[in-house]
Amino acid sequence: MGQVRLPGLVGDGMVLQRETPVNIWGWAKPGEKVKLSFNSQTFETITAVDGKWKIVLPKQKAGGPFEIEITASNSIKLKDILFGDVWLCSGQSNMELPMSRVAVLYGKEIENCTNPNIRLFQVPVRWNYNNPQDDISGGKWEESNPQNILKYTAVGYFFARDLYEKYKVPVGIIQCAAGGSSAESWISEESLKAFPEQYQIAKQLSDTTYLRNLLASERESQSNWFRELGKNDLGRKSTPWFNPSLDDSSCPDFQLPSSFAEAGMDFNSGAVWFRKQIDLPDNCSGKSALLELGRIVDSDSVFVNGTFVGNVTYQYPPRRYNIAPGILKAGKNNITVKVISQSGIGAFIKDKPYQLDVDRQTFDLKGTWKYKVGAKCDPCPASTFFPGKPLGLYNAMLSPTVNYTLKGMVWYQGESNTGRANEYKSVMSTLIGEWRKLWGQGELPFLFVQLPDFLESKNEPSEGDWATMRDQQLKLLSVPNTAMAVTIGLGEWNDIHPLRKKEVGQRLALAAEKLAYGDQKVVASGPIYQSMKIVGNKIELTFTNCGSGLATNDGKQLKHFAIAGADKKLVWGKAEIKGNKIIVWSDAIVKPKIVRYAWADNPAGANLCNKEGLPASPFTTEEDTFRIWGKQANP
Repeated sequence: MGQVRLPGLVGDGMVLQRETPVNIWGWAKPGEKVKLSFNSQTFETITAVDGKWKIVLPKQKAGGPFEIEITASNSIKLKDILFGDVWLCSGQSNMELPMSRVAVLYGKEIENCTNPNIRLFQVPVRWNYNNPQDDISGGKWEESNPQNILKYTAVGYFFARDLYEKYKVPVGIIQCAAGGSSAESWISEESLKAFPEQYQIAKQLSDTTYLRNLLASERESQSNWFRELGKNDLGRKSTPWFNPSLDDSSCPDFQLPSSFAEAGMDFNSGAVWFRKQIDLPDNCSGKSALLELGRIVDSDSVFVNGTFVGNVTYQYPPRRYNIAPGILKAGKNNITVKVISQSGIGAFIKDKPYQLDVDRQTFDLKGTWKYKVGAKCDPCPASTFFPGKPLGLYNAMLSPTVNYTLKGMVWYQGESNTGRANEYKSVMSTLIGEWRKLWGQGELPFLFVQLPDFLESKNEPSEGDWATMRDQQLKLLSVPNTAMAVTIGLGEWNDIHPLRKKEVGQRLALAAEKLAYGDQKVVASGPIYQSMKIVGNKIELTFTNCGSGLATNDGKQLKHFAIAGADKKLVWGKAEIKGNKIIVWSDAIVKPKIVRYAWADNPAGANLCNKEGLPASPFTTEEDTFRIWGKQANP
């Protein structure tokens, strides 16, 4: 190690935290003198026996660009450096989700996003179960423009944009997120000991021989499954089933969109081919087009008039296929979709767009299609999803970032933990405490997103893992210097990756303005339940964060309040606003004890907000009931 080198995060175009000392660090030969030149100042240090060195720059005002030169036996010059505010944006896929996935909503924002004062560093998704790593393999600082922004975290970008527009200070986002990751993925081995089941999983994966054999076995099993599927798929034999001239008149009908099970399909896992013929007018001939096929479980390959136009290899992304000029023709056109179902739950997801857009004309593709089973087989062998396992992302992704001085942290995660939602507050309290200790910057602001509405709505009061998770997230506000963005109303019942990311970023920015920037005049949240009082046959609720008053987001009567007596049998209640209080009752409940609001996986129609338009968090009064009457609350 004869030459000085820098970590991936320390490079051209970086944003360094303003108005506080910041770390610049790296490696060189042990005992070597390292000199840093910045803004007509010189700083020196001697490399430690392990080859590491660190220099702390004194606090600087916002601004730039600056240059930094680092000299040892060699010299490195860093250019285009800004001082501003740096935020770590972490979590799972809804934090990772790029602007390209939500471009259908935010085309104008993408066109007008050029701003060299907003910059992003994406930490590549990696995992390691043995040791915390000290550097990142890949990644670079990139400024906001219509090309770079397509791979930016959408939530992170809109968060940064709002902060820049208000404070005119450069904003740096370190995107350290991985789709499907659990909260435990981002916690150290030592901290995982408080969660024995997760700790044992991490210890097992830290066995190098076990992990190597697991990877090899799963890779071989999956490879064999797909090989056999391809070999047995009748749709690829003799005349391919994507051939437009194939006679499909005798094939059974399929009503799209629906699941394979709803269609009564005699099928579990394997390959199914779907075909539809549409008539196009003369003015569509030869034109480019956009084919939208909603979402498909699990993977698909699409052909138009016998020409392959694209594929998606897993179920979550929206299917949006560009059709090149010269493929479409006047008259009859054939669309063929081959779907591979790996686990027996094949489906075209409902309430998604299924259409062909040609020259400002839209042709509906919902309705009757023909289908034919190409191959049936047993479900595909499962493979381990490593980002969801404990410890791995902490070691490989988070650890290399901890020297980088921050303004605060932003977190969007929870979907992968809904199966053990009751533990979430404990896990996240551990995570927040550990992260703050790692950075050594005191109680850094920690902003987080409460999960939005998801799954099918129900007509009666109900339980649900997502409801429990939101309650755990609400309770996380008891951790000092935290703030929560409520996203009820921004979800999609049929998509775990809802598109409305701008509002999420905006609500997080409001939380930052109050918590991190000290603007106490900002209404940063919707109503948060505070306390209850029984008055006769009614329950009176009080709230914080009422802003300029309580309201409904649709101007109608309050909805989604449920009420129960001591038997905890919830029924829908009536509710009305009285100043900054809400009165809830039901003619069927003489002695009420409990109220719940928006307590469901998908509380469709929940409409309580403040007059600033920020939605209320879902809540239950059960713990208050326990405190007041000594009756045990539901867990």
